[in-house]
Amino acid sequence: MTGVLFVFILVVVVLAIQLMQAQKDFKAQTDDLSEQIANSSKAETIRKDMLDEIQDELKSQGIEVVVAQNGSVISIPNDSLGFDRGSYEIKKQYTSKSLAIGEVIATAIEQHEGTKFLDTVFVEGHTDNANYKGLEGTGNWGLSTFRAISLWKLWEDDLPRNEQLAKMQGPDGQPLFSVSGYGETRPMNNNQSTDAGASANRRIDIRFTIMRADSDQLKEIEREVTG
Repeated sequence: MTGVLFVFILVVVVLAIQLMQAQKDFKAQTDDLSEQIANSSKAETIRKDMLDEIQDELKSQGIEVVVAQNGSVISIPNDSLGFDRGSYEIKKQYTSKSLAIGEVIATAIEQHEGTKFLDTVFVEGHTDNANYKGLEGTGNWGLSTFRAISLWKLWEDDLPRNEQLAKMQGPDGQPLFSVSGYGETRPMNNNQSTDAGASANRRIDIRFTIMRADSDQLKEIEREVTG
């Protein structure tokens, strides 16, 4: 009888230890999920605050930009770039505004430690719906990309050394900034029958994406939590 009681107690102790370990693992998994959610929420808040500050600072300098898409994009209108139809050149009279935008963005990223939570900052070029046929047949896609490249090269060549966006790296050690073009596919103004309407689409958007757990990581945590 004593032996049976001893075995019973031993089984109870083992089960208790296993239960305690399972509870510990469950807490660790739920804490990990909560941390991922909290980090994403914090990054979204900091990004929006940063873009609002960029907009306010530029406005104080007489430069109007638009914060769009839930506080994730700074849209630079053609008033600060001066792109003619079919042209990707930033004219000299617009370079001071374009450089000021780069300086303010660099300062904001530095002050908010953006390189710790930003994944990529995309410099995105756009065109109106006029059918452009140059750049070796790349058309509006090529034109929009070269517009983004023109702004990026201006920043890369002429921004002060301590505000060099090209040197910024994200948390993964890769360059923070990237350049792309969307042609006429994402118009800001659908009415392009007037010069003003078309000009509104000749713009550059600066899209700030944040670091966050990918779907596979979150699914794995969910599987472990739900067992």
